[in-house]
Amino acid sequence: MKDATGELSMTAVAVVAIAAIALLFRSLVWPQIQATIQRNAYCSQAHACNCSGSTCTCNYFDENGLEVTGLKCPNNQKELNK
Repeated sequence: MKDATGELSMTAVAVVAIAAIALLFRSLVWPQIQATIQRNAYCSQAHACNCSGSTCTCNYFDENGLEVTGLKCPNNQKELNK
C-alpha cells in the first residue's frame, strides 16, 4: 500500500509540473510566437515602405481591407517599395 501511495504522489507531482509548464508556455511564450507570425505575414504584404537602416516603416491592408500604417518590418525583403 505504501508503494501505491508513493506512485500516486509522484503522478500528482508530474501532473502539476506539466500543468505549470503548459501555463508558462501559454502565457509567456505563445503570445510572442503569435505576434511574430502575424508581423511576418503583414510584412510579406507590406507596401509604401520607408526604409532607413535595418528597419522599414510600411503600410499594409488588414483582414477587413483597411490600410494600416506604421508596421515595422526588417529591411531584408526584396522590392518593398513597390
